[in-house]
Amino acid sequence: MDIIQKLGHPEPLGTFPTENGVNFSLFSQNGSHIFLCIYTEEEGKLLGKFSLKQTKNLWHIELLNLPKSFAYTYIAHRLHDLKNGHIFNPKIELTDPYAKDLDTPSTWGLRKEAVRSIYRKESRFDWENVVSPSIAKEDLILYEMHVRSFTKHPSSGVKNRGTFLGIIEKIPHLKRLGINAVELMPIHEFNETENQRLNPKTGEKLCNYWGYGTVNFFTPMRRYGTAEDLKRLVRELHREGIEVILDVVYNHTTNLNDQKSGCPFFGLDNAVYYIFDENGYQNYTGCGHTLRCQHPILQDLILCSLRYWVTEFHIDGFRFDLASTLTRSEWGIPLKDPPLIKRIENDPILKGAKLIAEPWDPGGLYQLGHFPGKTFLEWNGKFRDDVRRFIRGDKNSQAMKDCLMGSPDLYKSPSHSINFITAHDGFTLCDLVSYNKKYNQENGEGNRDGSPDNISWNCKIEGSTKDKKTLKLRNKQMRNFLFALFLSKGIPMLLMGDEYGHTRRGNNNAYCQDNELNYFLWNERPFLLPFIRKLIEIRKKYPIFRRKEEIENVQWEEKGYLGLTLNSELFAAFNPSENVYLLKREGWSLLISTDEDSHSPHKLHPYESVLLGKK
Repeated sequence: MDIIQKLGHPEPLGTFPTENGVNFSLFSQNGSHIFLCIYTEEEGKLLGKFSLKQTKNLWHIELLNLPKSFAYTYIAHRLHDLKNGHIFNPKIELTDPYAKDLDTPSTWGLRKEAVRSIYRKESRFDWENVVSPSIAKEDLILYEMHVRSFTKHPSSGVKNRGTFLGIIEKIPHLKRLGINAVELMPIHEFNETENQRLNPKTGEKLCNYWGYGTVNFFTPMRRYGTAEDLKRLVRELHREGIEVILDVVYNHTTNLNDQKSGCPFFGLDNAVYYIFDENGYQNYTGCGHTLRCQHPILQDLILCSLRYWVTEFHIDGFRFDLASTLTRSEWGIPLKDPPLIKRIENDPILKGAKLIAEPWDPGGLYQLGHFPGKTFLEWNGKFRDDVRRFIRGDKNSQAMKDCLMGSPDLYKSPSHSINFITAHDGFTLCDLVSYNKKYNQENGEGNRDGSPDNISWNCKIEGSTKDKKTLKLRNKQMRNFLFALFLSKGIPMLLMGDEYGHTRRGNNNAYCQDNELNYFLWNERPFLLPFIRKLIEIRKKYPIFRRKEEIENVQWEEKGYLGLTLNSELFAAFNPSENVYLLKREGWSLLISTDEDSHSPHKLHPYESVLLGKK
């Protein structure tokens, strides 16, 4: 039966079923002619090429007698090429920005030269009446993790290593740890093969491992699994009382030079989708090009994407990568009241979703403590830096006090602060106490990438060592950081692998490493897990650590150590020095110590932190 074409409707954008067929709609302000190519899904046989009709900046068509599922692409001819240093090939077939599926490979590292959109009616998923645990934000305990890394190593012992389904098999570990929310590093479809550098040590090709370079904002990463696999993961995490936060990258897309990656924005209308001037693409993201997020067409796409993940996948919230970029105007100028942020916060479908900002961008826009979003929580980089300085012995006691109290110098409510010591970029917890310098040579960039200042202390020996005294001090310092993290007001975030002291051997920017630098090593003893679990239990037992308001009854002591008494029921002390101090605390008992050999509530050993409770 021949495919029949009709005029179609300009809205909504994307593909939608009609009474008798499928409607296609696309935005292109600078297009001269746009064609739609229909293929069979399996064999890739061309079924027809159709010219779209234009209604101002929207291009559309309705087709009847299509297969139940099929592949499709667009070919765009533009009015003129812009002077931007790129030449667009009009023969390149483009995917649909609103596609819900792509025919990208399911095998990691396999390059596909021609990516196509896939249309099929979405099958109904049985959520089995499992709903989100809807955890109050002040009660959140986040765990930042990478889908592939979590179970890729053979020691994981799971059936589907490096996938959504693999994580399901390891949910008991998350429960044992005590966290109640996972923050998944990017799971939007990305092209892991775009990195062309080689590892100078091994000669192996590097990759875009972490996934910060989106191809499509509606499709789950195929190498991690299908859409149904992701739904199963969310359902099973929710069943166990664990929420799911997605790390989303709306500030830039994949490499623009890679026109066959499946990313359509450059080919459709780079004049609209990206910020650039006479000097070329503006680089507010550190990746060479920035999306024009305030343009209405980008606002609509981002809102539709966020809604889709909430309604279709039951996602609980989003961490916005380089969120300050989303507050820039269409020309890159910072806005006090950016329309996109306002629309996200006021969207009825997103109401109740956790919104987390990384409140800075590489373009120099630093908005920590004043990100222009009333309901956004913030990754608190100042907490990270100040706690690192204090624990290593910099004597910045006032800054440490602010950290412990939920950063009142930055926020009216502590529950706006996402506290963390380590995250995916930067040193891991083990490397933070093992290296004074970064060692990123294996990234193929001459060790120029990654921050040169990690506010670390190697405990007097650089790198790995078998010296028992040094290893004991490093273990104590790691516990000190965890102690400060979980017993500070605000929302704590733990990095995957820190529970066993994962090392990247001093690499503080392992974005391109598909190996044990990133993999969770299940054959390592999780020696810090019992300590973390106990800290989380204490945090849950004492509401004072989770209060949204400031703590009024606090008494501070600075006697070489930093001590604080909370509501006359808890006493915490930090000793970032080699000195020994006596604690005059009659009638108090030791709840937890960072010194494995300490069992006394009356003596504070070198580099020891303690929490005492009133008997």
